[in-house]
Amino acid sequence: MSTVTIPVEEARKLVVKKLTEAGLNHAHAEKVADVLVHADLRNVNSHGVLRTEHYVNRLKAGGINPNANITFKATGPVTGVVDGDDGFGHVIADEAMEQAIRMAKENGVGMVTAINSSHCGALSYFVQKAVEAGMIGIAMTHTDKIVVPFGGKTPFLGTNPIAYGVPAKTKKPLILDMATSNVALGKILQAREEGKEIPEGWGVDENGATVTDPNKVVALLPFGGPKGYGLSVIVDVFSGLLAGAAFGPHISKMYGDLDKKRKLGHYVCAINPAFFTDKDVFLQQMDRMIDELHQVEPAPGFERVYVPGEIEHLHEEKNRKHGITIARTVYEFLIGE
Repeated sequence: MSTVTIPVEEARKLVVKKLTEAGLNHAHAEKVADVLVHADLRNVNSHGVLRTEHYVNRLKAGGINPNANITFKATGPVTGVVDGDDGFGHVIADEAMEQAIRMAKENGVGMVTAINSSHCGALSYFVQKAVEAGMIGIAMTHTDKIVVPFGGKTPFLGTNPIAYGVPAKTKKPLILDMATSNVALGKILQAREEGKEIPEGWGVDENGATVTDPNKVVALLPFGGPKGYGLSVIVDVFSGLLAGAAFGPHISKMYGDLDKKRKLGHYVCAINPAFFTDKDVFLQQMDRMIDELHQVEPAPGFERVYVPGEIEHLHEEKNRKHGITIARTVYEFLIGE
């Protein structure tokens, strides 16, 4: 498959241009572009600017409010709800984390659910926002059904990702962002775009049998069998039920019914370490933990031990200098009239 490497700022500007041309207000377009480029910088291309065309299609069909009036309602000293007014999930989840951080600074913890939202992109963006404020960040969101429950043949749950971010003193923060499926749906879509096969165990056909042709995938498998399945249900409880949103098979489809508002929910949390322990000691201990993990002798076939998010940090450092690499078809859409 042909790819193109472009400067980070060019990618951001192209996404903003496409979204504003489709009717999205400029401030929201800037935030969406930031989240998409963040994913591409980390080589999580499945959640990067590849998604722009879908967002444009949904905007034009009326499935996303281009001028959403996003509001926050405090429900207690450390809790609140963001109403996204059917706007872009990237902007809505960002506002939710902003509010969670504000409450955590004052009261140690901030927990916020978001309602009336849409797809919010890579959760690592929002937990990293907490980290940059000196907080531990947690984020989760539900998605439409594409994953079979453990022992089941037909899909019930979404990929239902969960993310954590933890600051350190001198080291890069620990960032864990993972789908509760064996792989994010975006990886299947990327394989289709690139005309590549997928590994066994990523997806199953209509009979529940694992396949390597991404075009035959009708559902994904939970990671770790019953463990991933269990976590997926928990994510649906926190980001769906707790937010007063739908769950499992009742969530509207991302790639269908483009004219309908999706009404997704999200859950974010910010935790201020200073309210639990000596913050400086905590950050030093994080540095020590990272150092000691790096000192673990690698197993045969492995070069070294990495901490969660470290490989993505290394990609980001490289890509900031050299640009992000995307499929030529994606680039042609971005520069097209």
